[in-house]
Amino acid sequence: MKSNTPWILWICLSLGLIVYFCLQLKSSDQSIYLPGTSTDGHYQIELDCSACHTPLMGINEQSCIDCHGADLTSANDSHPKSKFTDPRNADLLGKLDATKCITCHIEHRHDRTHAMGLTIPEDYCLYCHEDIAEERVSHKSYAFNSCATAGCHNFHDNTALYEDFLAKHLDEPDFKEPTLIMRGPLKERMLKSEVARFLKPDGIPAPDAPIEHLDLSGSAHRDWLATAHAKAGVNCSDCHVSSTGTNESDWNTPVSHTSCQKCHQDETQGWLKGKHGMRLAQSSTPMTTDNARLPMNPNTAHKSLSCTSCHGAHTFDTKQASVTSCLECHSDEHSKNYVSSPHYELWRTEQDSDATPYRGVSCATCHLPLVEKNRNGESTVHVEHNQNWNLEPNEKMIRSVCLECHGLEFSIDALADPDLIKTNFQGLPSRHVESIDLVRRRTEEK
Repeated sequence: MKSNTPWILWICLSLGLIVYFCLQLKSSDQSIYLPGTSTDGHYQIELDCSACHTPLMGINEQSCIDCHGADLTSANDSHPKSKFTDPRNADLLGKLDATKCITCHIEHRHDRTHAMGLTIPEDYCLYCHEDIAEERVSHKSYAFNSCATAGCHNFHDNTALYEDFLAKHLDEPDFKEPTLIMRGPLKERMLKSEVARFLKPDGIPAPDAPIEHLDLSGSAHRDWLATAHAKAGVNCSDCHVSSTGTNESDWNTPVSHTSCQKCHQDETQGWLKGKHGMRLAQSSTPMTTDNARLPMNPNTAHKSLSCTSCHGAHTFDTKQASVTSCLECHSDEHSKNYVSSPHYELWRTEQDSDATPYRGVSCATCHLPLVEKNRNGESTVHVEHNQNWNLEPNEKMIRSVCLECHGLEFSIDALADPDLIKTNFQGLPSRHVESIDLVRRRTEEK
């Protein structure tokens, strides 16, 4: 008679595993359920499965659009879904079903993930453009997987690379007079509108904090008096008490981003889309520096990120947020080399002299640029707080930042040079992208 011991052991082991995995569902660390490494763009929300998956674990494509749809629209997506649903292009779907984001971008495939979260072979352009060498003789010598090389083509966003734009900016000098004429007026408009939006005619009010939170001799009061908040009549309770607060027990310390959002909606929405705030956008815990994949200063380990992490509580210093706050945390080569770069020299000179306004190039100048937005028919200006906004791809930075001081050809070459990026643009590009040369020759042939 055979022993039942193996079956009993198997049943016990199965029950034990079921109990273990059920307990893990209630655990704060559910990384055991991850099927693989997430991409750099999504790893912070990888434990919130519902952010991308339906209850039955299928990918919810709408979640992609919810996060990235606005960017695709502003980029005038060069390969929109409508292009592939057009019956005239039906044959293309057999080669590449670009109606679905997951055709090209699949999470948890670390071994096959390229730049921009791409998970299909890098020769994907050839699927539909196999005749390009015949259509354009100039492309005959290029490798089949070089189409998406930095500075040439991007699948979605070609706003700084399309032919007419390149032709418009031919033969610009590498270095323009660094007056930043666009950024100056934009910044003035932003500062005025931020105060005017909430300006109260009675001047600076007395602080209205409960007595146990109020220390008129303390730094909080002095710092607040020097800010635009005080001038605009934004008092203690406006930030520290929720909109539904009715008594002193509703006093909030510290202040969350939801308080800032009441007045700074565009800035908060941008922040929630970027890596600094995207965890909170999914109702998760705040981002901390030890969650980052980029090298971070060990002295800031476990620092929790919020609006005041960069701007400071009560001072809300934009200059501090533009450089100092960034370098307190970021310790990668690009960040550490900033203080020895020409950009930093311009920034330091601006801070030391009133004669050079708007010429400084801070971390925020490039990574949190000023943008214009139409709100209810009125043109407004705000700082784009999604620090990933013009890095996806980095050529997006050309129109929003680089062209204010540099020529287009120089900008494309610089952003295509990874070594120059590491040194924070100390020196000249060692790479040259031929796209602008091709346009120059086509222009000359016409």
